[in-house]
Amino acid sequence: MQFGNVPAERAAIESTYEGLATVTEKKDVKDPVSGKTRQQPVVVLDQEPCALSQSSLPAATQTVTVNQVNYDAKLFISPDVFIKPGSRIKVLQNGMVFEGEQAGKAFRYATHQEIKLKEILNA
Repeated sequence: MQFGNVPAERAAIESTYEGLATVTEKKDVKDPVSGKTRQQPVVVLDQEPCALSQSSLPAATQTVTVNQVNYDAKLFISPDVFIKPGSRIKVLQNGMVFEGEQAGKAFRYATHQEIKLKEILNA
């Protein structure tokens, strides 16, 4: 592969994607019965190929009932999708389910985008 060939570079990066992402945003939804509008989680992207990488070492916290381990992660996904800050993202990768919330804006490249995720505990 030659650098400077964006389609080839993008294909190479996307060939490493082993995960599938489901993205949920809060949207105004009108109740057909009451007519009231409320914020509800709505799936805006489903089963989108991606890769998830740990971006910080896990920190363990011992509580009275449980030992919690949480960490931040970085999501690698197509630059063609738009994910709003604050969106909830669930990734299934290598038999593991990670549920996180987008922390800040995505960093876009021509070949992919990187999104920092903060793990949601008890999701």
